[in-house]
Parts: sequence; structure tokens; C-alpha cells
Amino acid sequence: VQLQASGGGLVQPGGSLRLSCVASGFTLDDYAAGWFRQAPGKEREWVSCISSNDGSTYYADSVKGRFTISRDNAKNTVYLQMNSLKPEDTAVYYCATALSCGSEYDYWDQGTLVTVSS
Repeated sequence: VQLQASGGGLVQPGGSLRLSCVASGFTLDDYAAGWFRQAPGKEREWVSCISSNDGSTYYADSVKGRFTISRDNAKNTVYLQMNSLKPEDTAVYYCATALSCGSEYDYWDQGTLVTVSS
């Protein structure tokens, strides 16, 4: 069972990135999938979640209207499209799975670094 996130990098303020998280060893569609982030010197914070049953999506207020979470069940992958990026979005981003968006997350990937800087 493994999650592997990718797509991080350096981007200028106002730019965009798309993170991908591929699951192996299990069917991602059976789980809710979420994204978290941890900025230097700060605690990890929840960013977004997409449910497994009806595909409902949820966002932290700090990213609402800028980030979009989606999933491609055929590819066993969840995405986080990040637009209008700000320096305060700089963090290591993690994907994780849970039985539902409101339950404890059990599987995590190792993270991908996003740096927003000019």
C-alpha cells in the first residue's frame, strides 16, 4: 500500500501547479482522499478533501476559490490544481486517505515541496 505525490516545484506568485497523488496496492476510489500541507515552522494543516461516494469536495478557507481537488479513478490518482498561488502557500504538501472526509487519515505519502517565490 503506497501513496506517491508529485508535481511540486518552484513557481512565481500568481502561478499555477498541479499536484498528483497515485495510489498503489489498493483502490483509491474506495477511500476519501485529502491534501494537507506543512509550512516551515508551522503545524500541518488540512487543505482539501474529496469523498469516495459522491465526489463531494471540501476546502480550507485559505485556498477556497483557488485550489481544486479532483480524482481520476481509472488512474487511481487524486489531483490538486493550485491557481493564483501566494508565497504563503509555500509548504510540503501531503496526500492521504481516509474512510471519509471527516474521519482519521491513515495512509500518507512522503510529501512534495511547493515553493512560491519571485
